[in-house]
Amino acid sequence: VRLVESGGGLVQAGESLRLSCAPSNAAFRLSTMAWYRQSPGKQRELVAKIIRGDRSTYAESVKGRFTISRDGAKNILYLQMNDLKPDDTAVYYCNSDPPDRSLWGQGTQVTVSS
Repeated sequence: VRLVESGGGLVQAGESLRLSCAPSNAAFRLSTMAWYRQSPGKQRELVAKIIRGDRSTYAESVKGRFTISRDGAKNILYLQMNDLKPDDTAVYYCNSDPPDRSLWGQGTQVTVSS
């Protein structure tokens, strides 16, 4: 069963969005989960990940602006994105880290206009 991402949209630079990801099973709570993004012509990159115990790490480009979190009871992964920049424009995906090929969903499009 693939993961389902939602919450993307078209925003202006400086605005915020919160992405959600609905995992398929309770193992999510024990897994290292991550958000990835892919822009046209670029490779998919890891943006943020949350480790067991809820420690998190971020790509340098989003550090201080993005926050990854999860609701263990609801099995939902979130990505709060503040102060969005045009360079954040991409399709955003959630998956484990390392990613499970069978879990890639369709992603959610984030477009940031200047």
